[in-house]
Amino acid sequence: MQVGIGLPTTVPGVTGTGLLDWARAADAGPFSTLGVLDRLRYDSVEPFAALSAAAAVTTRIGLATMIAIGPLRSPALLAKQAAAIDTLAPGRLTLGLAVGARRDDYAAAGADHRTRGRALSTQLAYLRGEIAEFPVPRFGGPGVGLLVGGSSGAALARMARYGDGYAHGGGPPRAFASAAAKARAAWQDLGRPGSPWLWGQGYIALTDADRGRDYLRDYYAFTGPFAERIAAGALTTAREVRDFIRGYADAGCDELILFPSTADPAEAERLAEVVA
Repeated sequence: MQVGIGLPTTVPGVTGTGLLDWARAADAGPFSTLGVLDRLRYDSVEPFAALSAAAAVTTRIGLATMIAIGPLRSPALLAKQAAAIDTLAPGRLTLGLAVGARRDDYAAAGADHRTRGRALSTQLAYLRGEIAEFPVPRFGGPGVGLLVGGSSGAALARMARYGDGYAHGGGPPRAFASAAAKARAAWQDLGRPGSPWLWGQGYIALTDADRGRDYLRDYYAFTGPFAERIAAGALTTAREVRDFIRGYADAGCDELILFPSTADPAEAERLAEVVA
C-alpha cells in the first residue's frame, strides 16, 4: 500500500506560500500522492487551482482529488480542469469524483441537488468518451486514473462502469474493508476484469490535537452529532498512525491519503517521520 498526504486547502489559516512549501516538502518526502478536498461553501482553496500550483513546484509526487464534487461543474468544465492538471503534470493525476454531501454547495453553484447522481453519471460518460457533443478535449491520458466515490448501490455501480477504482470517504479500517468488499462485488457483477483500485483516507492531528479536532467538528458540522465521531477519529500519535496504516493495508487498500487538520508544516514533517 502507498501512503499519500493531503494539502491543507480547507484548514483555517492556510496561505498560498504555505501550500507551496507543503507541496515541495511532500514531493521530497516519502509520500506517493498529494490529495485535495472539495467544498464550495467553505473557506477553502479550490481543488484544481491548488493542484495546478502544486504541479508547478513538484516533479514526482502524484496529484489527486479525493474527491472533487463533480456535479458542481459542467462536464466540459470538469474535463478542461482535469486536462489542465494532466498538461502541467503529465501522468501524475488521479481524478476522484463523487456527488458530495452538502446541499448548500449545490445551491451556491446553481446546481440541482436532486439530480446529482444522474449528473455525475453524465460527467463520467463524457470523461470516458461516450458523449461527443461537448467541444472540449476529453480527459484521459497515459497514467491518469479515474476514481468514483460514494456508498450507495448506484454510486458503486457508477464506479464499476466508468472508474478505474473506488474512493472511500474515510473511517476506521473495518469501515473501509466493508466498503471495499462492496466495491469489488460491484466490479465483478459488471464483468470487469481484475480488481478496482481501492483508495482510502483519514485525518491526522499530530501537532495540536485540540485544534485539529475543532477544525474537523467545524468542517463536518453539517453532519450533526456525527461530526464529533469524525473529530474523535483523528490520529493524534505516531502509534495511532502506524496502526491505522497497518489496518488499511490489511484491508486491501492500495493508496491511503492522510489529510492534515492543521496547516502547521510540522504536521507534514511528523507524518513523514512516521511513514518513513
